Amino acid sequence: MSGAYPGAIPSPNIWDYPEIYEVENRAVDPDRVIEAAIAELVAQSRAGLLGGDTTWGHVLDVGCGNGFHLPRLAEVAKRVTGVEPRASLAAAAQHRTRHLSNVTIRQGVAQDLPVPSGSVDVAHARWAYFFGPGCEPGLREIDRVVRRGGLAVFLDHDSTRSELGRWFADGLAVDGIPRDVGTYERFWARNGFARRSLDIRWQFENAEDLAAVLRIEFPAETVLRALAEIGDRLELEAAVNLWFRRY
Repeated sequence: MSGAYPGAIPSPNIWDYPEIYEVENRAVDPDRVIEAAIAELVAQSRAGLLGGDTTWGHVLDVGCGNGFHLPRLAEVAKRVTGVEPRASLAAAAQHRTRHLSNVTIRQGVAQDLPVPSGSVDVAHARWAYFFGPGCEPGLREIDRVVRRGGLAVFLDHDSTRSELGRWFADGLAVDGIPRDVGTYERFWARNGFARRSLDIRWQFENAEDLAAVLRIEFPAETVLRALAEIGDRLELEAAVNLWFRRY
């Protein structure tokens, strides 16, 4: 594997700063609020299966990056496939999961998933590709690969709540005009998704890590304002949208 897969949409944080993004992943949601909410949705979808199978079945992690979430998914799933367009990140995910016999890494993109139709029980993505209008090709692929009775769960930032949300909204504004949040909500509703709003926190080990993560996520002016607000704190308030659809 070399370079980025054709059709890949660059991710400026993890593609350019994989080591710092690893620090960010470790900081996000130490209480595993997101994990618990996804597990509840999966349990509801898997309830009543023939034979009482309560495992997650085949999980597809779209945009798996360097595989940070794959070991946890491997604990609850029979089989996990991680798809990542960036060759170096796919190689890192392969190395991270080298001892996990139920994990496979494939280089590919959301709009052309390298898995068979109707083969996935749970499609999962965290802050990867699915950011609203323009992502319809990826959702059509999810429609193709998720089997009847399956579940798709996608995570993005809620820019309407929390201090992190305020900074994201600031960074996404164009000429000082905030983005139209309603456009994104209508996009998800139009594609059959419902939402769970979750409150989480980010917890850092030191101020240097916190500042480094902010610098790969926000414009410089936003970072300066955020650091002034934070002061000596190592914990940040965050809010996320968990978009989900049952098939």
